[in-house]
Amino acid sequence: MKVRSFTAVYILASLISGTSAEDRWTKHVLQEGKRSLTTVAGDFTGDGMPDVIAEVGNSTILFVSPDWQQIVLDNHSKDRGYIHSECFDIDGDGDLDYVGARYNPGLITWLEQPEKGASQRWKKRLIADTVHGIHGLMQGDIDKDGKPDLLATSAQPINPYPESLVWFSVPTKPRNAAKWKPNVFAQQDAPGLTHYIGVGDINGDGRLDAATGAKGGPTATSPGEWFAWWEAPEQPKQAWTKHLISDREPGATNIHPADVNGDGKLDFIASRGHGKGVIWYEAPDWKCHEIDPNLQEPHCLAAVDMDSDGDVDAATCAYGDKTVLWYENDGKGKFTTHLVAENQEAYDIRTVDLDLDGDLDLLVAGRASYNVAWYENPRR
Repeated sequence: MKVRSFTAVYILASLISGTSAEDRWTKHVLQEGKRSLTTVAGDFTGDGMPDVIAEVGNSTILFVSPDWQQIVLDNHSKDRGYIHSECFDIDGDGDLDYVGARYNPGLITWLEQPEKGASQRWKKRLIADTVHGIHGLMQGDIDKDGKPDLLATSAQPINPYPESLVWFSVPTKPRNAAKWKPNVFAQQDAPGLTHYIGVGDINGDGRLDAATGAKGGPTATSPGEWFAWWEAPEQPKQAWTKHLISDREPGATNIHPADVNGDGKLDFIASRGHGKGVIWYEAPDWKCHEIDPNLQEPHCLAAVDMDSDGDVDAATCAYGDKTVLWYENDGKGKFTTHLVAENQEAYDIRTVDLDLDGDLDLLVAGRASYNVAWYENPRR
């Protein structure tokens, strides 16, 4: 079976510009009434159609397309709910598996997709339980072996990896592994409550680097309010080199590398999800440009080509302003704001072609909206 992942990146925000009737996005509700912090999409049943997995309450729920039948994959009622997720082929059998993470005390587990994902049991296995404060997960081929690895934040000041960043290589036999070994690439070098991780070859040396932001604020025991990126060495299990982008970013949460202005250099698109504003940093000196400076709490962020015109746009759902937006890039770093929806709060959002019509829709995990919903792109 060929792996089909329909998930893209993470999301942006802005104030509302006028939208005509033909531009309105149709809302589809998968579940309503329970809190959701994270959701991903992919072919989880082997039929070639995009399904959805979401953390709903204290359960992991599979929503099977096209009717979105709900199937409980895992219950963790004695745990706090999982806060972030990823999906990729962990065991090399050609289908997508699911990764979920609890924040604190830290826990990362994976669920193996069976041959019949909609009817057979998904087996749960441990990845790690010594990394605490896991708010961000991201996949990328860090060791250049042609297979995805997993990156995670260890944001809490708790041993054995306080205020650090780690990456995991999938074990040779992941089904038999008791745990995965963490490779600490930012040893106590990421203070102030880090959030989501972005990956990309920032300096053009052929190796994947990583970036993150730390929100700071009254709950942080160390200084935060920064964005930074870490340069990967030739041997990725060694310590990586930290490069500060900005240390004046209250509420910093998301940062993703992207060539925003078309000059061939990777810039960064970022959001202050526990503060306000969506911005981008221009390489190589990281000059800050505002995209939407006043948007309240754009906690989730995606940097992806939303309109298929060859440049990188952005999208977000701001939980403070309860607004879903996407930002159209003119290819030179000037953005036009488009309203997707109002009265929608979210913690997590993904870009995905859920109706297979050739354009990207928006999938939202509605924390305080108590829903999982997707918004149908009207462009086609």
